[in-house]
Amino acid sequence: MAFFGGNTAQSGPSAAANANNQGDLSKDIELSSPPEDSVSDISFSSQSEHLAVASWDKKVRIYEISDTGSSVGKAAYDHEGPVLSVVWSKDGSKVISGGADKAARMYDLQSGVSTQVAVHDQPIRACRFIQPPNGAEMLVTGSWDKSLKYWDLRQQAPVATLQLSERVYTLDVAQSLMVVGLAEKQIEIVNLANPTAIWKTIPSPLKWQTRVVTCFPDASGFAVGSIEGRCAIQYVDEKQSNMNFSFKCHRETPVGPVGPVGTPNVNVFSVNAISFHPTYGTFSTAGSDGTFHFWDKDAKHRLKGYPSVNGTIPATAFNRNGSIFAYAISYDWSKGHQSNNPQYPIKVMLHPIKDDEAKPKPVVKKR
Repeated sequence: MAFFGGNTAQSGPSAAANANNQGDLSKDIELSSPPEDSVSDISFSSQSEHLAVASWDKKVRIYEISDTGSSVGKAAYDHEGPVLSVVWSKDGSKVISGGADKAARMYDLQSGVSTQVAVHDQPIRACRFIQPPNGAEMLVTGSWDKSLKYWDLRQQAPVATLQLSERVYTLDVAQSLMVVGLAEKQIEIVNLANPTAIWKTIPSPLKWQTRVVTCFPDASGFAVGSIEGRCAIQYVDEKQSNMNFSFKCHRETPVGPVGPVGTPNVNVFSVNAISFHPTYGTFSTAGSDGTFHFWDKDAKHRLKGYPSVNGTIPATAFNRNGSIFAYAISYDWSKGHQSNNPQYPIKVMLHPIKDDEAKPKPVVKKR
């Protein structure tokens, strides 16, 4: 399926022309004291209004967000290389991060101490907390060394290691579902009731390299974003496979000469981040074109599109009740090192959510 409900789902001039779907960025608030290099990941606590930000400057910063949207830096800790992933523990007492130094570190908010809690043979690309059905909360780390490792934070050695077919580019967890996006467009699915075995391996439903996978909050499926401006909605249960679809997004048709045989030239951008609203189950996509959009997967409809923020968006997150949408603006390396420069913006913005932006539209029954 190319488009949601007939909408073009494109950023740029064609999307901006749809005034009813055009969102407003004028009330967005910039996070104070942002990182000094590109932002790689952001994560809200599920217990409080605290935001963790991981950066290529080898630091993780933790901010407290007030009711008015103002922010203050509360803590920071270091890695020995660029930080690639950050996540909160379920109780909001700890932050875990993994990075290019091949290590994961845990920061305890009460003690203010960070300690190394995991190590791989290659950079750690992603880390998440999991809650096995019959066990205590554990950490899972995914690496370019083609493995997942499970960690009991009270022990130094991993509890188990799961070998994968390729390097880990992205992973996400919801309830007992874990989805891992690998190099070579492979996707491996793990049922956390049996975390040491691959439950299912599938090729990506998209033709180009996987950039991000994000699980539905109800764990019935996941969304996939690729470098070629497409997003796919994929259900885990084969009985729901008829509900799978993909659509184009984060593309623009510039004004100017057309391509071969009169076809318009289209600029295609990577889908860097997909985040699900914690209450409504709708989701956002954000990309290298510097725009983000809110979508309703069940209605196959774009709820809102937003103008360019004048820089690529590498990471996004909703807060615990979905009232704030945070998005980072910084270089995402999609055009190589030659396109980075000291003037490139480095920001994290807080967008206050109104109901008409992320809430599903009521279904109008035809008489």
